[in-house]
Amino acid sequence: AQKSVFKKLEQIVDIASMSKADRIKYDESIKKYRDTLAVMSGQWLEGEAKGLQKGLLKGKAEGLQKGLLKGKAEGLQEAAKNMKAMGMSYEQIAAATGLSEETIKSL
Repeated sequence: AQKSVFKKLEQIVDIASMSKADRIKYDESIKKYRDTLAVMSGQWLEGEAKGLQKGLLKGKAEGLQKGLLKGKAEGLQEAAKNMKAMGMSYEQIAAATGLSEETIKSL
């Protein structure tokens, strides 16, 4: 910790002993460095936000797709139950719903 304090003091002395022209160049380079950091930080945050948004949209689409498929399967099973209750044959129900006869028997 003590070394870093002395190193910082040495940097301050070096800056203070610069000529006016060198000090202007130094200040310009520090400003350019800070501007670059700000731009990079902004771009990183923008990229992170875009990635997060893309991930959320993908997750939402996948969830919606799974929900639709589950709803469709449940609807077919419900229709098969109703057809079964109406006395239709397993073969007819399978043809109408696309479900296997084993699945229809288990309903």
